[in-house]
Formats: sequence, C-alpha cells, structure tokens
Amino acid sequence: MSNSLWQEASAFASNAHAHQTRNDGTPYVSHCFRVAMTVDIIFGFDNSEVLAAALLHDTIEDCDVDYDDILEQFGRNVADYVAVMTKDMRLEETIREIEYDKQLAEGPWQGRLIKLADVYDNFSDIQEDKRRGFVEKVQRVLLLTENDAELQGSRQKLQQLVDELVSC
Repeated sequence: MSNSLWQEASAFASNAHAHQTRNDGTPYVSHCFRVAMTVDIIFGFDNSEVLAAALLHDTIEDCDVDYDDILEQFGRNVADYVAVMTKDMRLEETIREIEYDKQLAEGPWQGRLIKLADVYDNFSDIQEDKRRGFVEKVQRVLLLTENDAELQGSRQKLQQLVDELVSC
C-alpha cells in the first residue's frame, strides 16, 4: 500500500472514531486497523484502495462522515467499497439486515472481502460466551461470498477461525 494513502486513511479513521471505544474500552479505531491488517496479512490482499477502505469501513455508518467525504479525499473506488459496507440505520433492523446483505451481494467483491475481515476481527475479539451466537452472522457472510472465486482462501481462513474458537 502506498504510504501516503495509508497515512491519509489512518488519520481520517482515527479522527472520525476519536471518541469511540469498543465494548472492552479500547479505542474503536483499533478494530479498523485490525480489519485492514486482516485483509493484508491474513487474507493476503495488499491493494492500496482496499486497505484504505478497510480502515474507513465504519466511518459512514458510525461517524459524522458521508459518502462524499470519502469520495473527495480517497476517490470513487474507496468510497464505493466503504459504501457497500454501510448499513442504512434509518431502516427497521430486520429490513436493514436484508437490504445490507443484498447490497453486499450486489456490490464489488472488495466490499465482501472487507466484510470477511470485519467479521474475522469481531469473531476473534468476541467474548467466549457469545461466540456461538455470533456463528449465525459468520455463516451469513460465508454464504454471501461462496461464489466469489477471489475470496475462497479468505473464506477458508474465517471458517478455520470459527472452527478453532467454537470447539474450545
């Protein structure tokens, strides 16, 4: 990844998530960095735009950021990858999840790659007593990505993580 794009996306994500924390009290942006590192190191994709979008994947949904902000600073591809990862929080939850799955399925495969990494990080970070309940969410993402030839290795790594952590 180009250093300048990584630095810009890192700064943008850090700023956008500045006052947010995870359930364990860690800065929320640490999740964004882990998602990007999962895409790069564990899944083996080092495309600059994909890694920038991985860093920014929750900014539209969780921060005071919109598509145009991402588009202006990072370009159409990054903005589109982030947009496909963004749920419409105005919708009722059941409809929102159905629409989100449809959006992921119809969007660029790079968005689904980032979603796999997002679920990978969330699953590895979740408390042991909540893992079994999270498996359904993992299975939804695996189903959405089953026909993506580019993502088969990433899917296998997510499934291996689930198998390891659920069997413990």
